[in-house]
Amino acid sequence: MPEVAGEPALTVVTPADRPATAVALVLHGGREDSHARVHSGQLAVARMLPFASTLRRAGGKRGLAVARLRYVVRGWNGREQSPVHDVAWALGRLAERFGDLPVATVGHSMGGRAAVYCAGHPSVRAVVGLAPWLEDGDPVAQLAGRRLLVAHGDRDRVTSPARSAAFTVEAAEVADSAAYVSVRGERHALLRRAGLWHQLATGFVLATVCGAQPGDTTDPVTANVLAKVLAGQTPVVA
Repeated sequence: MPEVAGEPALTVVTPADRPATAVALVLHGGREDSHARVHSGQLAVARMLPFASTLRRAGGKRGLAVARLRYVVRGWNGREQSPVHDVAWALGRLAERFGDLPVATVGHSMGGRAAVYCAGHPSVRAVVGLAPWLEDGDPVAQLAGRRLLVAHGDRDRVTSPARSAAFTVEAAEVADSAAYVSVRGERHALLRRAGLWHQLATGFVLATVCGAQPGDTTDPVTANVLAKVLAGQTPVVA
């Protein structure tokens, strides 16, 4: 394994006028194999900034702290599972700072896979996978007692919508709830219907760790999708 100096970078923004009551941890994507360092200007990192911003705007008045993690290296790297170690490190730091407050993880692509792998951490209550990179044999046992939302564009050619849907079915056997949302006309970058992605992730996080109603945090169309998800309907087409 190549030696890479340094540790992950964790940025946390807390509510301005009240104590934190829950935490969202935002996780960016990466590559299948790469030991190159991650830098803040890379597209995979920048892609998650709007998600963090939407979570802060909608969640601040509900006590949601929002954390962004930047991994050490860009790749998953086979058995090394590089980002998994970084996410576990971040969850440990958040637990030191916030105690037993509930955490929701929100990950895109490789970040979605890392979020799934780290779902067993005691602080994690909910997991959002956005166009996640999932493979046959990825574990589901760690999702026991958690709530899972997987959303995937039906035109994604980078990661597999079919695999995401199948994984959600597998996870439903152990999770408190597991829902799959198919986003029409969307590709892997989550840009064609960006607002839907941002509100879908934010609404699910606020519903699962802050007790918010979808209609109070999202537009009517997204609120309808979330209401179906939270009621246990799956799959849902958005």
